[in-house]
Amino acid sequence: MTQDTSATCPVTSESGADTAVGAGCPVTGGYDDVPAALGPDSLTWKYFGQWTGMLQGPWAGSMQNMHPQLGAAVQQHSIFFLERMPRLFRSVYPIGGVVFDGDRAPRTGAQVRDYHIGIKGVDDQGRRYSALNPDVFYWAHATFFKSTLLAAEWVGGGLTDAQKRQLFDEHVTWYRMYGMSMRPVPATWEDFERYWDHMCRNVLEDNWAAREVMDLSTMPKHPSLDWLPDWLWQLNIAVMQRFFNFATVGLYDPPVRELMGYSWSPRQERLHALFGRAVYLTTRLMPRRMLMHPRKRSAWDRAHGRLPADAPLVETPARNLPPVEYRDDPHFYCPKV
Repeated sequence: MTQDTSATCPVTSESGADTAVGAGCPVTGGYDDVPAALGPDSLTWKYFGQWTGMLQGPWAGSMQNMHPQLGAAVQQHSIFFLERMPRLFRSVYPIGGVVFDGDRAPRTGAQVRDYHIGIKGVDDQGRRYSALNPDVFYWAHATFFKSTLLAAEWVGGGLTDAQKRQLFDEHVTWYRMYGMSMRPVPATWEDFERYWDHMCRNVLEDNWAAREVMDLSTMPKHPSLDWLPDWLWQLNIAVMQRFFNFATVGLYDPPVRELMGYSWSPRQERLHALFGRAVYLTTRLMPRRMLMHPRKRSAWDRAHGRLPADAPLVETPARNLPPVEYRDDPHFYCPKV
């Protein structure tokens, strides 16, 4: 992990003013109370970390980037749009690790948090932003939690009210792994519903970073697909564009569809639900382990005795590493593989 900078790290609030020192700064020196991680008996372990979650990739990316500060940070600091597929596949490893790494999850969470040290600036409208603003950091986490809910509802067979409340409680435990301020976290499930609606209606913006996530036309090939002819890749992109527009817009809340200028008909809603149901029924016929991301699968193996409890964590394969010139940059997850 990187050096503890909590003594000198200013954090920018939603209004653009600096908050008190340490309000949301990295705490790499440790935790006053190390949180207990989620385990295999949790609903989050059941629904998060499935390969079917990739169906929600553009939804999660665009929803995160609609936040004014997060969108500005992506526009000015990220290389995501130069390497979309490796970045997406790579990021799932540490993000999933915050859920699945057991007693090592707080360390993984601290590493994910510390990748954001120094990501701050001023956006095109003169507004200050910081990736370590607690409100911004929690918004990104809220989209992961909401993505878990949507996965369970759309392609997971559905949830009861009690299960939604359980997932909410688990998402609070999950967030504690980052060692960030808990100030922005809603106190109850009902508070979260109000928070989410407020963000969709009053805070999110139609900005460059969100639009760029939805535009796949310039998406480069994954390094493993270099053998694919360019014309075939462009045909693939055209098909993917239509599918992900349909999948993503169907997952948006109505205020977000309106914000982004998308229409949505009852017929599209029915088709969207039918597709989700078809995915659910298909995946029920598949071996459960096949559907798990490698970080999740290894966690299940440790939890059930197939691997030693202290077995090394599974890291991204080399094909997903950032470009060579960025591999020593502390803002990037780049394990030795």
